[in-house]
Amino acid sequence: MDHDEVLALFDRQLRREAVPDGPGARVERVGRVVRQVAPEHGWNGVVWSGLDGRTADAAVADQIRHFTALRREFEWKLYGYDQPADLADRLRRAGFVAEPTETLMVAEISELPLDAALPDGVEVRPVTDAAGADLLARVQEEAFGTDASALRQRLLDQLAGQPETVSAVVASADGVPVCAARMELYPGTAFAGLWGGGTVPAWRGRGIYRALVAHRARTAAARGYRYLQVDASDMSRPILRRLGFVALTTTTPYQYLPGRPQDTDRPVPTAGGAAGPPPASGGEG
Repeated sequence: MDHDEVLALFDRQLRREAVPDGPGARVERVGRVVRQVAPEHGWNGVVWSGLDGRTADAAVADQIRHFTALRREFEWKLYGYDQPADLADRLRRAGFVAEPTETLMVAEISELPLDAALPDGVEVRPVTDAAGADLLARVQEEAFGTDASALRQRLLDQLAGQPETVSAVVASADGVPVCAARMELYPGTAFAGLWGGGTVPAWRGRGIYRALVAHRARTAAARGYRYLQVDASDMSRPILRRLGFVALTTTTPYQYLPGRPQDTDRPVPTAGGAAGPPPASGGEG
C-alpha cells in the first residue's frame, strides 16, 4: 500500500468531497473550509480546511460566528498535515480545547486476517432497532465513561433513513452485552470507517475487539469497499498494527462550546470517545 497515495485519496474522498453523514445533516463549502451542520444530536464541525497564515484566523473566526449563531457546539477536526503549521495554536487562542490525539490508521481489506474467532460463549448480533441501539449505547457508556445518548439517536436516524451507511453490532456473553462497535460506510468511496469499538473493562484482553474488527472487515469487503479507516486511540493502536493497519497521520478533535462562559474564560472539553460521527470524531477505543 502506497501511504502517500492512500492518504491523498482519504483526504479527497472523505474530507474535501465529504457528504452529509446522516439524515438532517448538510455539508457546506465556504471559501477554503468544508463543514457539516447537523441536528443538535449530530456531529457539527469542520471536516477540511485549506488555509495559510494569512487566511487562517479569519476562517476560524467565521466558523465560530456561524456555529455560535446556530447555538451548536462544534469540532474542528485537525489532521497532522493541515496548514498552516501553527493552526493548532490558533485554534487554542480562539477558545478551542483539544481532546486526545488519535492516529489515522488504514488497512487494505484484502490483506487483513478475517478469521478472528470470538471466545466461547460470546455471540454477535447486528443492531437493527431501538433495542439494539440501547444495548450499544449501554456498552459505549461502560467502556468509555461517556454519555452515549446522542450516539444512540444518531444511530437510530441512520437505521431509519440511511441504513446503507451504517453497520453496528453488539457482542454478548450469556445475554450480557460486553462489546460493541459500528462501521460507517461511505458510498461512492473506497473507504469504510471503524468507529466506537469498545469492550467493557471486565472482558478486555480476550480477543473480542479483534473479532469485531474482522467481522466488520468481512462486511465491508462484501459490500465492495477496499480500505478500512480508523481513528485509533492509544489502546486500540497496538492491536490494529498487529492486524496490519498502518499509521498515516495524526488527528486531533478541537472542541468549541458556543454560548458558554468557558468559551472566553477557561474552555473545558466535552466528553470525548465514541459519541461523534465519522469522519470527524469518535474513533476506536
